[in-house]
Amino acid sequence: MTAPQPQPELQHAQFGRVSVYFGAKSGKYPDGNQVLIAGADTRAALDTPIVSNFIGAAFDACELVVLGHPHEDHTAGLHRLPHAQVFVHEADLAMVQSWEGLAAAMGSDPASAGETLAKFQSEFFYAPRPDARGYADGASWDVGGARITAFHAPGHTAGHSVLVVEPEGVAFIGDIDLSGFGPYYGDKASSLTDFRATLARLPDIPAKVWVTSHHRGIYTDRERFLADLAIFAGKLDERSERLMAMLDEGPKTLDELVARRLLYPPTFEASWVTGAETRTILRHLDELIAAGRVRADGEGLYRAA
Repeated sequence: MTAPQPQPELQHAQFGRVSVYFGAKSGKYPDGNQVLIAGADTRAALDTPIVSNFIGAAFDACELVVLGHPHEDHTAGLHRLPHAQVFVHEADLAMVQSWEGLAAAMGSDPASAGETLAKFQSEFFYAPRPDARGYADGASWDVGGARITAFHAPGHTAGHSVLVVEPEGVAFIGDIDLSGFGPYYGDKASSLTDFRATLARLPDIPAKVWVTSHHRGIYTDRERFLADLAIFAGKLDERSERLMAMLDEGPKTLDELVARRLLYPPTFEASWVTGAETRTILRHLDELIAAGRVRADGEGLYRAA
C-alpha cells in the first residue's frame, strides 16, 4: 500500500504538551481526532485514527501508543509506528493482537469476515500488533513532564478506557463521542450495563478539557460538556421506550424487532447491521425483563408486561 503523505494544513489545537489534530469532519467516522503528547523524553499518541497518516513527523516520531480501545478506526496509523510500544486495556488485548481476536470481539459474521478484513486493510491500513501489551485500570505512563493515566470506562468495548494527560488535564474520552447517534454497544463484547455505569462515572474523572474521537472534538466548558453528556446518555432510555412502543403494539419475535430496527433506518444495509441490531435489542430486552416491563414466553415472543 502507498503511505499517505503529510498535509501541513491540518487544523490542530494545543494544550501545553498536548496537541489535538482534527480528522475530517471533526473526526467523523471513518476518521477520528488524534491526540499527541510531546513529553520531554517520550513522544506519545493516544489512538491512531486515519488522520494520523497525514500529520507527518510529529506523529511518526511517536515511541509510545496508548489505545483507549482498538477498533479499526483507532488503529489506522499503527502501521507507521512499527517500533513503538503499544498498550491497550487487557480486556481488549486480543482485539489488537490478531484479526481473529478483533473479529471475535466485534461479533463479525464468519460469512463476511474475509470481506470485512479486506475493507479494514484497504481503508484503515489494518495490521495486527501481536507485540501489544495490556494495561489495567489506573495504569500510568510518565513521558517526561506529562503523565498519561488510564481510567477503565467499559461498554463500547470491554476494555474501553478514558485517557487523561496531566498536568494539562486533557481527557481523551474516545468513543464516548457525545454524538447525536448516541452510545454504541452492538459488538459481541459490548455491554449496555457497563456503558450506563461509565456514563454515570465520567463526570467524576478529573479533567479540564475533554476530547472525543468523533464528531464533537474538544470541550473546554464543563457545563456544555455535562449537558451534551446528559443528552448522549439519554439515548439509552429513549431506545428502551422505542422498544416498548413496538411491544405495546403486540407481542413480537426478536427477528420482528430487528427488522423494525432500533439503531439504524430500515433502508440502511451493511453486513454487520443485523448482528449489531440483534445484540443491542437483546441487551435492552434483558434490562426491561429485569425491570418487570417485558415478558418472554417459551415460544420466542416478547410482550409488554
